[in-house]
Amino acid sequence: MNTISKSTYGPVSLPTSGLAGNFINGEWRKPIGGKTLDVINPCRLDTIATIGAADSRDIDVAVAAAKAAFPKWRRKAARERGAMLIEFGNRITANAEEIAKILAAETGNALRTQSRPEVASTAEVLRYYGGVIAEQKGETLPLGPGLFSYTTREPFGVVGAIIPWNSPLVLAAVKIGMSLGTGNTLVLKPAEDAPLAVIRIAELAADIFPPGVFNVVTGEGLEAGAPLSTHADVAKVSFTGSHEVGQKVAHAVADRIGHLTLELGGKSPCIVYPDAGTDAMLDTTVNNIIAAMRFARQGQSCTAGSRLFLHKSIWDKVMPRLVEKVNALKVGDALDEASDIGAVINAERYNAVCGFIKEAMDAGAKVETGTLPPAAGDAKGYFPTPVIFTGVDNTWRIAREEVFGPVLVAIAWENESEVLAMANDTHYGLAAYVFTNDIGAAMRATEQLDAGWIQVNRAGGQIPGMSYGGAKQSGIGAEYSIEGALESYTSRKSVTFGI
Repeated sequence: MNTISKSTYGPVSLPTSGLAGNFINGEWRKPIGGKTLDVINPCRLDTIATIGAADSRDIDVAVAAAKAAFPKWRRKAARERGAMLIEFGNRITANAEEIAKILAAETGNALRTQSRPEVASTAEVLRYYGGVIAEQKGETLPLGPGLFSYTTREPFGVVGAIIPWNSPLVLAAVKIGMSLGTGNTLVLKPAEDAPLAVIRIAELAADIFPPGVFNVVTGEGLEAGAPLSTHADVAKVSFTGSHEVGQKVAHAVADRIGHLTLELGGKSPCIVYPDAGTDAMLDTTVNNIIAAMRFARQGQSCTAGSRLFLHKSIWDKVMPRLVEKVNALKVGDALDEASDIGAVINAERYNAVCGFIKEAMDAGAKVETGTLPPAAGDAKGYFPTPVIFTGVDNTWRIAREEVFGPVLVAIAWENESEVLAMANDTHYGLAAYVFTNDIGAAMRATEQLDAGWIQVNRAGGQIPGMSYGGAKQSGIGAEYSIEGALESYTSRKSVTFGI
């Protein structure tokens, strides 16, 4: 086994043997080609660590290990697999602060507001699947006298999972829990921008699962992700990421008629009804708008409620309070306890966000708060400026395309049918938020909104057990729930006896 000495990065304790990059068949291994990858802190713009970077040869080895481990793993009792997932979650909890600091350093997600909660959610997701996976049940079918017919839920085989950088730990946990819990084996590829926290939890799991059951390969998308998604022995691909890359993954899987789960982007509507702007509800509503927009994660969330549809009758009451509260958020180093908002992940994304802001400003959008940040080459860190635009309508590019930055577009409305039509006027359909105490209005909205994940009077993230997936071009399949695991990670086998 190739190991790299333990090192530290400021207050952050980095992985040890995991810096080799690939965890395959129960061992940490350096890539066959000897390639490496620098992981950069987007707040400080320095190198946190250098890790191994896999290519197609490493993918071949990892998939072969997972394929060899599958026959025995699939026959292990579901409660035994579940117990391992619970132990994994417990180990993460025991090392939570260390993991959270690694996560904050590499993602730029603020330690207090984002990284610590994500680590806690990661452990909860693993424990959830560990507890419910014994529900991997089939059905008995009353086909008639002399017949005994039943179904079972069977795992596919090797799962290739590819995760993004914005919430790497909790998304890793979802795919680990769903894949391994249902009896599949797994090759997991973290994002090249934020692999370290995933590597650290893989170190914690090194002696939990039998060799080959859980494998991790690090590297770039074209070098490692693409070979994983096209590999003939990968029975299922689970991908979370951009719409553009998701299309390519879908084509690759379709060519071999494989199984696929996609969780892609969104341009989610946040609809505020008049009664949510009363004096008693004002602060709660404004806090929910800010949370739904994911300002504290720099807007880097596919569920960000980035299109605010605010009723005209409460505009003059809600908007000033919203601006006041957004202006009070502190942008700073993700490892600083005082920071509410950290940094955008890399120069490419930072420049893209700045480009959206500049284009809207140049086109005449009114800026309620925020400024155009300096270009990446002039910045000391990729720190965003939360921006709220008004004076635009639903046809502007800033209101139609996913910015993936802290940019909120606010549009006034009066007619319910018109606002619901605007909300649905997008090829996305991932999330939606509705704020009202009128149960009739809430029911009408949730029935008519084209979104797979709708929240009424709450703006938090996913809870284990909550079905989460997109409509339209926001994805295929659902995750986070036992139903999603059974539907997306197993197939139904039908058996009939003549007796």
